[in-house]
Amino acid sequence: MMRVACLASLIALSLPGIAAATDPLRTVAEQSGFQRTGRYDEVIALCERFAKTFPEHVRCDAFGKTPEGRPMQYLVVSRSGAMTPEAAREKGLPVLLVQGGIHAGEIDGKDAGFQLLRELLTARKPDPALEKLVLVFIPVFNVDGHERFGRWNRMNQRGPEEMGWRTTAQNFNLNRDYLKAETPEMHAMLGLMGHWDPVLYVDLHVTDGAQFEHDISIQVEPVHSGDATLRAAGRALRDDTAAALAKQGSLPLTFYPSFVVNDDPASGFADTVAPPRFSTGYMPLRNRFGLLVETHSWRTYPERVRTTRNTVLNLIHLTAERGASWRQLQAGADQRAAALGGSEVPLDYHATDKTRTIDFRGYAYTRTPSEISGVLMTRYDETKPQIWKIPLRDEVVPGTVVTAPKAGYIVPPAHARLVGEKLAAHGVQFQVIDTAQTKAPVSVFRANRVKFSSEPNESHHRATLEGAWKAESRDIAAGALFVPLSQAKSRIAVHLLEPVAGDSLAAWGWFNGNFEQKEYMEEYVAEAIARDMLKKDAALAAEFNRKLEDPEFAKDRFARLSFFAQRHTSWDDQLNLYPVYRTDVVPAAVDANK
Repeated sequence: MMRVACLASLIALSLPGIAAATDPLRTVAEQSGFQRTGRYDEVIALCERFAKTFPEHVRCDAFGKTPEGRPMQYLVVSRSGAMTPEAAREKGLPVLLVQGGIHAGEIDGKDAGFQLLRELLTARKPDPALEKLVLVFIPVFNVDGHERFGRWNRMNQRGPEEMGWRTTAQNFNLNRDYLKAETPEMHAMLGLMGHWDPVLYVDLHVTDGAQFEHDISIQVEPVHSGDATLRAAGRALRDDTAAALAKQGSLPLTFYPSFVVNDDPASGFADTVAPPRFSTGYMPLRNRFGLLVETHSWRTYPERVRTTRNTVLNLIHLTAERGASWRQLQAGADQRAAALGGSEVPLDYHATDKTRTIDFRGYAYTRTPSEISGVLMTRYDETKPQIWKIPLRDEVVPGTVVTAPKAGYIVPPAHARLVGEKLAAHGVQFQVIDTAQTKAPVSVFRANRVKFSSEPNESHHRATLEGAWKAESRDIAAGALFVPLSQAKSRIAVHLLEPVAGDSLAAWGWFNGNFEQKEYMEEYVAEAIARDMLKKDAALAAEFNRKLEDPEFAKDRFARLSFFAQRHTSWDDQLNLYPVYRTDVVPAAVDANK
C-alpha cells in the first residue's frame, strides 16, 4: 500500500489546475491531494461561488429536491450567453449534460467536473469550445446517498478515504430507474432532460470487477441499438473519445469489462446493450446519445479524477465540433420514430457466439481453491503485468423483437392514471378518449404463463409473461387513454407498454393484480358442475379423457377441477388479460386537449 500511496501523491501533484490554497473554487479533493472528497454542502457552496465569480458564464440552480429534503444542484456553463434552454435553442447550440454521482460512492465525476470548470473559466486563453455549446453539469445525482458517508462504502475502490452510498435514502438504485421512473430524483432528472434536450448525456461511474491495467471504459448508444442512422455517429463518438484518452496516457476500453463467467479471466468479455433501466439503454429511446464512463476502481483516486477530467474535456470538444450535426441527425431520428408504427422493434440485444481474440492488459494470476468459500478464486499479482489473450464477443444483435401496432396503444380507465403519469414523466404524448366505444377492433394480450420473482428487485416483484396478441372486439370506456406512435418518443411508449419488454410496466410488476385469480369455485360445487358439463357435452368429455392420459394431470385434483372451471361461464374472462390494448386505427373519440 506504500507504493500506491506514493503514486497517488505524485499524481495529485501533477494534476492540472492545482490552485492556490486560498482559491475559493478549490475543492476539498484538491486541498487534500485527492485523498478526500467533500460533503454535499461543498457542492452547494461551489455552485454558488462559480455563479457569483462568473455571472456571465455560469448559472447555479436546483432542479429538484430529494426525499430527505436536499436540493439537487446543477450548473449551466457557456460563454455563448445562452443560460436557458430557450436561449440555447434560439442560438442553435447543442447541450451536453454531464452527470456525476448517480452511485454516490463512485464520486470521481463531482471532483473532476468542478476542477475542470475552474480550469476552463480561469484560463488566460478562453477555450472556444464553451462558445459553441451549453454544458449542464450535475455534480451529484444521488444526493441523499452521497451523505451516507463511510470509509468502507466501496470496499474494492482505492480512495477517497470516505465516500457516499450506492443507493438513495429510499434504497433505490437510480441507475435502474430511467424507464420505470418511480423515484423523486429520476422524475427531477427527466424533467431537466426534457427542458434542455441534450444531444449527449454523459453518466460518470467507477466500475467494480477484476484487477487489470486498463483504467477506463467508454460505451455509447446508439451504436448497436436505437435509430440505425445514429449508430455510425455514435460509434465515431465512442472510438474518438477512446482515441483521445489513449493520447492522454490512458488505456481505454470500448466495452464493459465484466467477465462472461464471474471471476474467470479466461472466459473473456461480451459486449451488449444495457436495458433501458440504465442511462445508456434509455437514451436511444429518446433518439439521443448516451455515454457511460467507467473508471477502474483499483486505480487510485487521483488517477481516476484525472482520467474523468480528461474524458469530460474531450467530450466538450467533440460536442462543440459535432453537436450541430448531431442535432440534425437526431431530428431525422425523431421523424423516423414518428413513423415507427407497424414496424419491427427490438426490445433487447445480446452478443452472438462469434468471438475474436484480443490482447488485454491484465496481471499474472492464479486460480486456486479458497479455504474460505470452498470454490476456485482468482488471485492477482499487480507486480507482474501480463497480456491476456482472451475472447471478446462483440457482434451484438437484437433478441426479442415485436411488431409495433400501426396506430398505438389504448389504456382502459382503470389504469389510465398510473400509465398517464409514467408517460408524462418521459414527455410521451397521449390523448383521452372522451366518448365510450362499443366493440372497438383492438388486439389484446392474454398471458398463458406468468412467473413472479420470488424476491423483490428495486422494491418490485417482477413478472415474466408469456402469451400472444390476438384480435378482439372490446368495449372502450370514456376516460381511456390513446397513446399514438406517431411521435418522436414512440420507442419509449413501446418499451413501457409491450408486456414482454424487459423494463415494461408489466415486467416491473405494476399490473401484477391482473394475473392473480380472485374468484374461486368451491371443490364440492366444482364437482357437481363438472358432472353436469360432462353429461351435456360429449366433446368436452372426450377432451377431458384425453387429458387424463397425462399422468401429471391425472394425479392433480386442482388441475382436473380447473379444467372445468375454466370452461364454465362463471370463469373470470379478465384473468391474465393484460390491461393495455393495441390498435391499428386512431380512435375517433379522442380529446387532444386532455
